[in-house]
Amino acid sequence: MTSPRLSLEQRAAMHAALGEPARLAIVDDLATSDRSPGELATRLGIASNLLAHHLDVLEQVGLVMRCASAGDGRRKYIQLVRQPLAALGIVGTPPTGDVLFLCSHNSARSQLAAALWTARTGRPARSAGTHPAARVHRGAVAAARRAGLRLGDAQPRLVGPIATGTQVVTVCDRAHEELEPTAEWWHWSIPDPVEAGTSNAFDDALAAIDARITALLPNLTDPEK
Repeated sequence: MTSPRLSLEQRAAMHAALGEPARLAIVDDLATSDRSPGELATRLGIASNLLAHHLDVLEQVGLVMRCASAGDGRRKYIQLVRQPLAALGIVGTPPTGDVLFLCSHNSARSQLAAALWTARTGRPARSAGTHPAARVHRGAVAAARRAGLRLGDAQPRLVGPIATGTQVVTVCDRAHEELEPTAEWWHWSIPDPVEAGTSNAFDDALAAIDARITALLPNLTDPEK
């Protein structure tokens, strides 16, 4: 689907907001991973009151939004609004090593993310969970089928030791908060489709993951890039 074209005034406001180096650093960091305000403050060395101001400016021009954690409801995550990013030339740096997607039950989001990553990039990916379910959710299997993906005989598994150099991507707020990730991990705050249980919820989760991967890897036809 083609994104609506931004007006000249909208583009000017976004460029003006990004003219401040700290705000550009925030957007660059969010290009690969959602972050809580506390994580951003620590990573970028910005005082919390100043960070709040920068986030307000970015939100006002439509570049970021805030969403409540599905785990600790008191926590907020900052996400990029991705539609205008391509026009502004803001993209993330794709990982070069192994990729591991994590969620709580490893029955839907992380399974879909690993399958979609392989389909889009030609590179293998793995998935695991902090509290694995007995089986992959049938809603995830059906959503994958509708998207032309195959989950095959995938089975949920418990996350174990993670090899050095692995790019870990949590796609679940609860797993992200439970595991206390390192600064190198990425977090994609994807709502759990199992809670709604509808076909649309699974399709929406898959589409949200697809948008992250597509934005991260502009040239998806060459797995070496």
